[in-house]
Formats: sequence, structure tokens, C-alpha cells
Amino acid sequence: MNSSKSRSSCLLLLLVATILCLAVHEAAAFNYADALDKAILFFEAQRSGKLPSNQRATWRADSGLSDGSADQVDLVGGYYDAGDNIKFGLPMAFTVTMLSWSVIEFGAMMPPPPSRWLPPPFFFGFNLTGGGQLDNARAAVRWGADYLLKAATARPNTLYVQVADPYQDHRCWERPEDMDTPRNVYKVTPERPGSDVAGETAAALAAASLVFRASDVAYSAKLLSAARLVFDFADRYRGSYSDSLSSVVCPFYCSYSGYHDELLWAASWLHLASPSSDKDVYMSYISSNGHALGAEQDDFTFSWDDKRVATKGFLQRKVDGLQLYKAHTDNYICSLVPGANGFQSYYTPGGLLFKEGDSNMQYVTSTAFLLLTYAKYLASNALAAGAATVSCGSTTVTPSTLISIAKKQVDYILGANPAGMSYMVGFGSKYPRHVHHRGASMPSVRDHPARIGCDEGFRYLHSPEQDRNVLVGAVVGGPDAGDAFADSRDNYAQAEPSTYTNAPLVGVLAFFAGGGAHKITTP
Repeated sequence: MNSSKSRSSCLLLLLVATILCLAVHEAAAFNYADALDKAILFFEAQRSGKLPSNQRATWRADSGLSDGSADQVDLVGGYYDAGDNIKFGLPMAFTVTMLSWSVIEFGAMMPPPPSRWLPPPFFFGFNLTGGGQLDNARAAVRWGADYLLKAATARPNTLYVQVADPYQDHRCWERPEDMDTPRNVYKVTPERPGSDVAGETAAALAAASLVFRASDVAYSAKLLSAARLVFDFADRYRGSYSDSLSSVVCPFYCSYSGYHDELLWAASWLHLASPSSDKDVYMSYISSNGHALGAEQDDFTFSWDDKRVATKGFLQRKVDGLQLYKAHTDNYICSLVPGANGFQSYYTPGGLLFKEGDSNMQYVTSTAFLLLTYAKYLASNALAAGAATVSCGSTTVTPSTLISIAKKQVDYILGANPAGMSYMVGFGSKYPRHVHHRGASMPSVRDHPARIGCDEGFRYLHSPEQDRNVLVGAVVGGPDAGDAFADSRDNYAQAEPSTYTNAPLVGVLAFFAGGGAHKITTP
């Protein structure tokens, strides 16, 4: 064969192979802006109360309009935490804190409204013609913050922490719009304290005040004032709500880590949110109480229950003079890096961080969020001081390392996994179709106006049919330690979504949608 022809053929084959490789890479890339929009949209499907005229989850209707009347207070609004019709205060407050932190940390990276192709106005029962993603994220924060304000200010020295008896609620499978189970209200008081739930509520209100500081000064000030009152209440009357209200909060949302972490977490947020004249108050509290409240202990999980690792990372990067916590934060980082000294995490064969069998994705999203916030902190240090890394024995961890780990987790959620399944409902072509969620599983009030009773609803729970309403944006509990997933409503451990899983994911997706990896690693 002519050598020149042979070379030409080889070059042609190489070019074709390169094009194919690039095409495959492009096809495998995820639309993080679309995923972000859907992740925020999920919160509208979880709304309780009187729905607004711009409600995008159009298959939902008003619900819980008499909440609080059992104690002659107004507790209408807020979020249902997961697939049931209960309003649990501790996970709801954590949801608001993390939504707020997502906006504070990565809101500037949230893309504006799409200017090119727009989807049909109604898609899967959702009106997708809303505003920019930052506006929608702020609306999600406000919906939760409005409710927490009510819960915190309805009566002096009282914080309302739950609406509905969970045991009664779980005896029925009802749409929120139909529910007729008891809407009892539960509260913490000086006699029956709850420093954990009160501390988290204070953190949520303080964080939300920062979200609205520039856009709604009066509302921001109202949130901060309430946060201070609730924090004082939490600190003055110490005790766990798991002891005061054990019969209705356990085993659902027991405060297994105690209340010390929430007190330090709340003080940190109040320090950040307060004007300069008041910052010393919370700085002094942190300095005086940090040791007693466990800030110097190593821990390796961040969730609605345990904020210790996030508080330490938050403290040493946000509060001058508390860089002593960096060693503990670095230990946490090292525990996540395969091959590093101190590594102690488990990743599934497909690469997913795995903590436990029930709702594991909540740990994935919260960990990814911390990795990105810490990468941002390290990068800012590098720009200011010339270098900033984490030393894990012989392994040096850079911001790029942390971003890479976080990206692998979010990509796994969106479909880069052995099953080729997106664990975000409505994203991609293959995703869970039997979500453990009452409203999603049953026909909407719009399609089926007649009431569906308590016992009648169970036929939808156990039905092999796909969800009547696609719960767009919901991230389910996820696969097991071997990457196996059973798409069944009866499998609540894997198939149930939650607001506190989605809340940190909002920040993570904003980071990748806004090109965060390039922005924080390029001088």
C-alpha cells in the first residue's frame, strides 16, 4: 500500500475517533443549570398552606389551612419534609439554613432565566416559565422563613416545632389537600426545652436574614431580631427536644447528636448576620463555649441532626481568630479523599459516598456542599497568601481535588452510575417512577376533584403504576452500598425524597452551573 495513502487513512481514522470521543464526552455532560432549576422546583411541590398565584407545581393545591388552630395560633405554611404530610421543625429549619447558605455562597453563580429555547409552559404538571433561578431560590428560602417566623413569634418563650401527629399521619395515605388526620401542634417551652430545634431555627432565621439583607431590608431585620430571641431562648433553657417531645419526634427526627452543635452553629450564623456593633457578643459566646460544646472534637458527618463538622469549617473560614478549628476540618476532608492518610469513608463500587441505608443521598449532597465551600475557601486563601492546601499525610489536597470529588457525587446523582439512572426525578430519560410520596403517587385534585379517603389511598401506595404526578427535581434516598436500587414506593429508605437532601444540592448545582470550578481555581 502507498505509504502516503496509509498515513492519510490513519489520520482520517484518528480524526474520526477523536470526533466520536468528543461526541461521547459531550453527550455524557450534564446540564447543571437544568438540574438546578428542577432542584429548586421540588420545594414548590412540598409547600403547605395557601399557594401563590405564581405556583409552578400546578398539580398541587392549598392544604393545611387551619394549621395552628389547635392552639389558637397561625401555623399555616412551611414545608412537608418528605413524602408525608407532617411539618417537622428540626429538618425544616435545617432546610432553610442550607437553602440560605446555598444562596449566600453560590447565588452569584446561579444562571439568569434562559434566553434561548424555552420548554412548553407546562411540563409534567409544572409551570416552567418562572423567573431566574436566584429569584426562585430566594422564594424557596422565604416560604420556609415565613413559617419559622410564625413558629418563633406566636407566643413569648415558646417555639412551635411540629404540626401533626406522625403516627396518625402514617396510618393514612392521603393527598395533602385531603388530609383529615389530627393536626396537633407541638412546642418547646422553658419547662419543656428544645435547644436543638430552637438553635437550628435561630440559625435558619439568621441565615435567611443575610439572603434578604440587600433586597428587603425590613424583612431581613425582622428575621434577625427573631433569630436573636430564639437563640437566647435555646441557650437559656437548655435541653433536648428529644426528651421533651420524645413520643412524637422519635424515632422520626430524634436529636441523636444532642443540642450542643446547634447552639454553636446558631451563634456562628448570628455572628455573621449581626451588625458590627453586635458581632462581639456572639464571638465571645463562641470563644467561651466552643470547648464545652464540642467544637474541638473530630466528627465526620453533616446532616439535619449533626452540624459539628460544618460549624468548624464555617468558623475557621468566617470568623477571625478561630483558625484553630482548621485542623479538625482538615481531618474531615482527609477522611473523604481515597488514598489519603485519615481516609475512612466508604464509596460504592460505582463511586457513591455511602453513609447508611436510609436516605443516603442526604449525606451525599451535604458532603458535596461542604467540599465546594471548603474548596472556595482554600482557593481564596491561595489568592491572598500564595498557597492553601490540606495536608493528609503524604497526600496534598488542593481545591481541584475537592471539586473533583464533589463533581463525581453530583454526576452520580444525575446519571453517571452503574444503573445509568438519574436519582433526580424528572431529570434525564431514566429516573424513579414510583416515588414514596403521597401527592406524587395519587391523581391531583385538578384531575380528581373528589376526595380520596385515608384507607382508599393505600391502593396508590402499593400500585405498580407509575406516579400520577412527576415530582420534578426530587432527589430520592438512592441506591444501597452495592449501587442497587429498587424503584418501589414501599421501599421508603431508597425511594423517598426530602427537602433537606435537596437544600444543599441547590448550592452544589449552582456552583457547577455557574462554572465555579474555573472561577475559584483561576487567579
